[in-house]
Amino acid sequence: MDWLKATAVQQGRAIIAGLLDPLDQVEAYLDAIKAHPDGKRIYARLTEARARSEAIAAHDRVKAELRRGLLDGVAISWKDNIDSGGTVTEAGSRLLEGRVPRRDAEVLAQATREGLVCLGKTHMTELAFSGLGLNPMTATPPNSLDPSKAPGGSSSGAAVSVALGLTAAAIGSDTGGSIRVPAAWNDIVGFKPTHGAVSSHGVVPLCRRFDVAGPIARSVEDCAEIMAVLTGRPAVDLKGSSTAGLRLMVLDGVPFEEAEEGPASAFQDAVERLARAGATISHGKPEIVRRAMDLSPHLFAPEAYGIWRAQIEDAPELMHKPILERFRSGAEASAADYVGGWERLTRLRLEWAAKVAGYDAILLPSSAILPPDATRLVEDEDYFVRANLLTLRNTRIGNLLGLPAVTLPTGHRGCGIMAMGHVGGDRHLLRVAAGMEAALAAN
Repeated sequence: MDWLKATAVQQGRAIIAGLLDPLDQVEAYLDAIKAHPDGKRIYARLTEARARSEAIAAHDRVKAELRRGLLDGVAISWKDNIDSGGTVTEAGSRLLEGRVPRRDAEVLAQATREGLVCLGKTHMTELAFSGLGLNPMTATPPNSLDPSKAPGGSSSGAAVSVALGLTAAAIGSDTGGSIRVPAAWNDIVGFKPTHGAVSSHGVVPLCRRFDVAGPIARSVEDCAEIMAVLTGRPAVDLKGSSTAGLRLMVLDGVPFEEAEEGPASAFQDAVERLARAGATISHGKPEIVRRAMDLSPHLFAPEAYGIWRAQIEDAPELMHKPILERFRSGAEASAADYVGGWERLTRLRLEWAAKVAGYDAILLPSSAILPPDATRLVEDEDYFVRANLLTLRNTRIGNLLGLPAVTLPTGHRGCGIMAMGHVGGDRHLLRVAAGMEAALAAN
């Protein structure tokens, strides 16, 4: 087996069985990253000394039969907006160049306590405010399926590091789709927890009322085990997960407007396979979705600009123009618009919960478009803006409605199927996703 491309859970079990040594695996990952021609476009920086020290400690716990959990000794990467004490953390922005936090973010500290090994920090889009993964100001990772295409973002390096076998799994963050888009465009699994399920302390913010950290991995089981580590709760039991008897609703309307043929066809094929595996498929088009989406301009950019205005306006020349303009668009909303928007969104969330209470999950394409051409995104600002809006359109629905959501590969390159669960229903959604994953792999 190529252990570099094994799932995190497979690696954890191999460590238990004595088939894999944590230190050997860390050295193998570090060597692979350094040897990869795009390694420096994927990892902003490695934490070699830390990784080796943590791997040695994990090795010693194996010998002493004191392992802390299934993933003890497994090496993962971290998005560069998650603070790592004593290591530069710049959130993909030249505005934060040379920023060194004093201590780890709580999620990193929690993972370290549970024995996970920190390989390094991965590149991302500027301050996490784009779904394309393009960052001309620092680095743009290559799409793992086609290097000429955008990798998806903002957790671009996180997803690509997993897809190319340069880590066992990754931790990214999601404000409007930043875990799910790059996972979908690189044919892996991405899980966005319910907002607040994972500590945000020490994560560089974009929009605090939407931001949430979560796993990007090769399997749903990996995501479930990593969520257990990040939350300090027992992992959800995925045994017996199946699509048989699941009630799934396809969300018609908004997710398919201006959608490209590839993602739409891949989604339809995946839904048909789920139906053959025993799921009951319904269709719905709640007007709640459009009403929530209409609130986006009053919520995302105003909060983001409110947080970053001082730093941005001190040195706007350090930002890629389309990202700068996206932040500055937040200045156009009034305080009344923002507060009123949240009041309306809170009511819409309650309406949505009542409307879909009888379903196990809501299905939609993870992205309405395939990964766009990276060079054209740099050269054509109008293309960048339109592509970014369509890229994040479907994933943003889950953020607005406060839902956990997961993207799974469909078997069609760069096309994911997304399942949205219920607020706080992360564990049930992971079981649903595990059943879907098995059905899609079998059909």
